[in-house]
Amino acid sequence: MLKWLALIILIIALIKPVCYVINNTLSTEALKKISKSKDVILKILIGVSAVFTCGILIWIIFYIVFNGISGIDIEFLTTAPFKDEGGVLPMIISTIWIVFIALIISTPIGIGAAIYLNEYAKPGKVVTVIRFAIESLAGIPSIIYGLFGLIFFVTMLKFSYSILAGALTVSIMVLPVIIRTTEESLKTVPNSYREGSLALGASKIRTVIKVVLPSAIPGILSGVILSIGRIVGETAAIYMTAGMVPKVPETIMNSGRTLSVHLYLLAKEGISFEKAYATATVLIVIVAIINFCANSVAKFLNRNTVMK
Repeated sequence: MLKWLALIILIIALIKPVCYVINNTLSTEALKKISKSKDVILKILIGVSAVFTCGILIWIIFYIVFNGISGIDIEFLTTAPFKDEGGVLPMIISTIWIVFIALIISTPIGIGAAIYLNEYAKPGKVVTVIRFAIESLAGIPSIIYGLFGLIFFVTMLKFSYSILAGALTVSIMVLPVIIRTTEESLKTVPNSYREGSLALGASKIRTVIKVVLPSAIPGILSGVILSIGRIVGETAAIYMTAGMVPKVPETIMNSGRTLSVHLYLLAKEGISFEKAYATATVLIVIVAIINFCANSVAKFLNRNTVMK
């Protein structure tokens, strides 16, 4: 192991001297050929990386759907689970509830924070503290969020194990994603848009709402889509706050079991791997539908913005 490590260090150390010797000894035409060869090699590596990544995604989806599609029928989608029988209707409803409530809470706060950081904030201690808080939130493990939700929402606020407690917990988890993606989207909006709006007499807030935000909507919705993926796939935080009752929640103050938690229990307890694959397939379909709807909304809003 140490020999290989020493060899790698030696090769890295020799790269710069070798490049220097090559640049000073070869002719201009030779250097151009080497440069073109480097470009071709880089393009090939980028293409291979893209194909490899897409291939892994396709393989995972195909494997899950192939093993789970046979277990999906009307009964599976419209009934509640009982041991290794029954379906996932309560879990679908609980998952939709948690996603909806979490986005209602986190999206306005995340977009507002991003607008402040990009459009209003000036470099200083306040901005430093806010950015540190965002980075800290992004790096905290989900189990810590679950413990916080259990102590604060479930115990201190007496929400008990409920859809609301789970949604509040995951809404805090996805805030960094929404803030970061929204802020980067706002940065891509040309300053000429802002200057033109202000020159026509619009106020700062009107410029942000009417000019900047519509131009950044596709990027903002990308952050929302990423947040949906994390909410739907979360287990630890939901398990510790929303509970795992396999019944349709009558209100947001009732406990519920999401699809990801149900999938975890089916696989971990060895109850039924066939039902686990079927549940995973339903989960993939729901995420795909949500992503399709979000992308459609982004295209519609973007088209309306261009037309205006």
